[in-house]
Amino acid sequence: MDKAPEAFRTISEVAEELAVPKHVLRFWEGKFAQLKPMKRGGGRRYYRPEDVALLRGIRFLLYSDGYTIRGVQKILREHGPRFVMDLRRSAEGEVRVEPMVVPVEIPDIAAETAQSRPAMRMPAESRGRVSIEIETLGDLVDEIEACQRILALAKE
Repeated sequence: MDKAPEAFRTISEVAEELAVPKHVLRFWEGKFAQLKPMKRGGGRRYYRPEDVALLRGIRFLLYSDGYTIRGVQKILREHGPRFVMDLRRSAEGEVRVEPMVVPVEIPDIAAETAQSRPAMRMPAESRGRVSIEIETLGDLVDEIEACQRILALAKE
């Protein structure tokens, strides 16, 4: 008899479902702080549906995408467990289900905008404050560019 989707799973059930040995699941618990199965007397583990989804995502990143343990830890730190839970294959193993939250690269247009934007008409009382803010932003852009140059030199 199959369990309901929201039912807790034992380590044996999860290991069988994910085709991973039980000792690997225990190892992953030590490596990924986000994995916290409920433990009963005698140390029996019971995995919540969220734990199983996270394990499925971790397994996908490690075995299918080729990430290292450290790489998956970094993804969990930067994007959170929900991101990893949303990464998996369909039941047929064919289609990758894309995550709900996709990191987007934001172009660096701050300097371009500050240089190319035409002067705007503002109320007289705002002009002083805005010019100081633009000046401050310009200083920050200069500082960031200097840091980029230093990093480029350090890489060489």
